[in-house]
Amino acid sequence: MPASHDLPLRDFGETRLDSLQRHAFEYFLQETSPANGLVADTSHPGSTASIAATGFGLATYAVGVTRGWMTRADAVERTLALLRFLRDSPQGPEPDATGYKGFYYHFIDMSTGRRAGRCELSTVDTAFLLAGVLTAAAFFDGECEEEDELRRLADALYRRAQWTWACNGGATVTHGWTPEGGFLPYRWEGYDESLLLYVLGLGSPTHPLPAESYAAWLSTYRWKTIYGCEFIYGGSLFMHQYSHVWLDFRGIQDSFVHEKGIDYFENSRRATQVQREYAIRNPLAFAGYGKDFWGITASDGPGWTTRRIDGIERSFFDYVARGAPYGPDDGTVAPWAIVASLPFAPDIVLSAVRNFQDVYPQVTGQYCFRCSFNLTFSDDVEGGIGWTSPYHFGINLGPVVLMCENYRSELLWRLMRSCRYVVTGLRRAGFRNGWL
Repeated sequence: MPASHDLPLRDFGETRLDSLQRHAFEYFLQETSPANGLVADTSHPGSTASIAATGFGLATYAVGVTRGWMTRADAVERTLALLRFLRDSPQGPEPDATGYKGFYYHFIDMSTGRRAGRCELSTVDTAFLLAGVLTAAAFFDGECEEEDELRRLADALYRRAQWTWACNGGATVTHGWTPEGGFLPYRWEGYDESLLLYVLGLGSPTHPLPAESYAAWLSTYRWKTIYGCEFIYGGSLFMHQYSHVWLDFRGIQDSFVHEKGIDYFENSRRATQVQREYAIRNPLAFAGYGKDFWGITASDGPGWTTRRIDGIERSFFDYVARGAPYGPDDGTVAPWAIVASLPFAPDIVLSAVRNFQDVYPQVTGQYCFRCSFNLTFSDDVEGGIGWTSPYHFGINLGPVVLMCENYRSELLWRLMRSCRYVVTGLRRAGFRNGWL
């Protein structure tokens, strides 16, 4: 861990950080099907599985083994259960399959593994799943029958994804596909969490994205100056975090960031600082916002309703991708999203985490932080102030575990730097310098 991290961590406490990270990790021990390795989307009883949460969960096992929170044998058993399920589950155009063309549905049934409802075959969620698969292959490098099988399965699953098909004749990748309507009309354009998707797609040895797909994506970026800070804009904090869970962007540059004189790690640091500055300025006068009360991202919310509060008509939302400074914003913050920015700005992150833990204990649940918190929206159901989401989400807690670990030991970054597919994808995208 770089020396610059020592001071904020010493002030916060190594033991406190370890406890926070371990409580988040417990979600993936308790909310996972032992039969097939699928991870529940939320802690709500009867929740479907989330393919993205399952990918995050796979990656957390490497942390669990390294930290001594689970045995290597248990981690291998859980991982093999999932990889065998992914290999054997139905892949086809049928509406109740598990996936198609090597991609998987956004939500699938925890027990049967079949598509849940009429959700889409998700390209980006499959990317998170495959990133977890590749993490497992890199970490479990032992010369034994079980770990040999694990690596073979992981390699086959990654090679199966047909990235060119997912472009549907265009340069950029589509959001997804359904049996009922075909490809969704949306594409991954504009800077967001799909940076990882493009790197994995470009690195494929079987069905790679063409190099021009990345150039087409870069052409949709929005470079903005906000509060005197220049960066590639993305309003929701998770957009600046998810790809960084696996990819170490420190010192490496594609053509866009090279021209701007930064790297993507620095871009995320600036985005984190802008979020905090927005909360300090608090232009919409929401309760609580300030230097240690921020974190606006995709999150659960009080619900679709309007209330008059202190003479102001306020609109509130359910689960939506909140953003700053251009919104949407209804006063809901997500403490977990602050933790996921730990490697970028440890001083302001740890200060805010301490504030939420010490001043607002209602936002801490069974597994680290609950999804979200809103002080402006009054809800007396639990006898506390404001509104607190009753649930935990796997796609929130995975980044907590993994970004804490990258801050503490750089484990995920080191594993992915050794993955030939990731290295190939980065180089095909035009990344140069640094560890490459």
